[in-house]
Amino acid sequence: MTDSPSPSARGGPGGRCSPLLARAARTVWAVLCALGLSVAVPASARADSSAGGDLHVAQTLGDRDLTFVLRRVTGLPGPLHVDVITHRGTPAGTLRLGTVPTGVSTDPEAGASTGTVTSGARVRLGGAPGSYGAALHIDRAGPWELVIDDGSRTARVPFVVPGQVTSPPERVVFGGFVAAGGLILVALFVAVRARRGSWVLVPAGGVVAALATAVTAALLSASLPAPPEPGRDVDATSDNVADPYAVVRPATNDHSRPPAALTLDPYPAGAAEAGTLRLSVTDGSTGLPADDLVVHDGALMHLIVIGPTGELWHLHPVRTAPGAYEVRLRLPVAGHYAVSAEFARRGGGVQQIRSATGLTVTGHAPRGHAPALPAALTARGPGTRRVDGVPVRLTASSPVAGAASTLTAQVGDTPTLQPWLGMIGHMIVVGPLDETDASSPTRLGRAAQDAPLWAHAHSMGGAMDPPGHDTAGGHSAHGTANHDPGGGSGHGAPEAGAAGGGDEAASGSMSGLMPLNGDSPADETVAAYGPDVSFVYTFPTAGYYRVWIQAERDNAVLTVPYLLHVSPAAGGAA
Repeated sequence: MTDSPSPSARGGPGGRCSPLLARAARTVWAVLCALGLSVAVPASARADSSAGGDLHVAQTLGDRDLTFVLRRVTGLPGPLHVDVITHRGTPAGTLRLGTVPTGVSTDPEAGASTGTVTSGARVRLGGAPGSYGAALHIDRAGPWELVIDDGSRTARVPFVVPGQVTSPPERVVFGGFVAAGGLILVALFVAVRARRGSWVLVPAGGVVAALATAVTAALLSASLPAPPEPGRDVDATSDNVADPYAVVRPATNDHSRPPAALTLDPYPAGAAEAGTLRLSVTDGSTGLPADDLVVHDGALMHLIVIGPTGELWHLHPVRTAPGAYEVRLRLPVAGHYAVSAEFARRGGGVQQIRSATGLTVTGHAPRGHAPALPAALTARGPGTRRVDGVPVRLTASSPVAGAASTLTAQVGDTPTLQPWLGMIGHMIVVGPLDETDASSPTRLGRAAQDAPLWAHAHSMGGAMDPPGHDTAGGHSAHGTANHDPGGGSGHGAPEAGAAGGGDEAASGSMSGLMPLNGDSPADETVAAYGPDVSFVYTFPTAGYYRVWIQAERDNAVLTVPYLLHVSPAAGGAA
């Protein structure tokens, strides 16, 4: 009689396979715990949902030109750190900051504090330019406003603190792997305990199905469109910010908005008097206030004012109410001032809207006496001049209508330029103008009002050199981006590596300036760029153009005006 094999010999529970099964079970449980933690632990929130980093907003608050930097919120509830960057000549004083939740919600409890200041702080600005900070408290995801009060006026800056949630495809992937891990345990148990080996095919088939579901969801998730981003693509509410996947929406990616209309209230002040210019932005299709402006190039609104003497102001009005903005001015001379506003609507892109009326400042001047203009503000052609004690040299290839032209301004002689509004340099172009009007010290405001083209170009390059590396007088490559959003018939001609050449040079020049992998761009406290600032622009028609180049150095924004003559293309009329 043959003895039957013992359970140990069959590889039963007490056999040699038990340690292997135990080790496999521990491994599977470790995988399950890791997947469970990845699903259960919430992701951190962040401010500025459009960029995934810090939010930079320039504000002309009274007599102060300030830049507010809202640092990303790394957890909820948690602090919102706000840095206030001042420029040279900013008067000392105290600002009161507050945070206000603004989003509507289907949950009455969540919307109970809407419109109420939930946290406050004070920022004491010193007389020296620099960065001054404060911390406020954020207790939930959703749309918010930063309220800024200087004692005489209040500005409201909207921002969004989104809650990051797991997308449905990710949940399917995690669920598939968790199910596969659990079925592996079942398969192991059945393989050991079941007398019929065919039973193990049931959980094994489940493992294959779960893995197939997870892998398919992972592959398809890359091709599925992301939901519209609240605060950038669609209006933000407490519900769609907390979970953008839970809100039912039409299956469309068209979130465009119609053009807006810009109107100016009558300007109350005379020449050399301080006055407040109030602006209204309304929706072009409904006439209602357009309260969907988003931060674009470091500001909610860029206001360009050109005076009769050719002086230019690049200001950033504060938002005081839905669709209502204001800025304090002290316009030096009587005459007509042309006004243009550039902003971006949520889902509607960048718009540049010229005021149909501009504004007229009254005052008295001796008959026949042209207002005196400082030498630094007198428009000249290319060459070297001093502005605010800084030598500035403009070199420009002979501009020809319809062909890309490169303009390079060397600001100072050391690489110490600071990024202003996220860019190393700005160039405002107005024209073509009659030669007499282009050089007139009294009629440029009216001529600019009627000019066919207004354009705003950016120089985004300028290599940031490490400390101790001197490139004074050297010329670096620049990636240049131009845009002429609705401001006339001109077209910026984007080119990379305008001054050097090649993609490699252009990418190197962007180092440290453009955000990478969700990092925040360099702010104005980083003085490591330049001194060359290059622009590539295509003048559409021949004639005389007024050009203003702006760059920041030593915590002061320099504005340098130029007068350029663009020659006609070969065979064209002058």
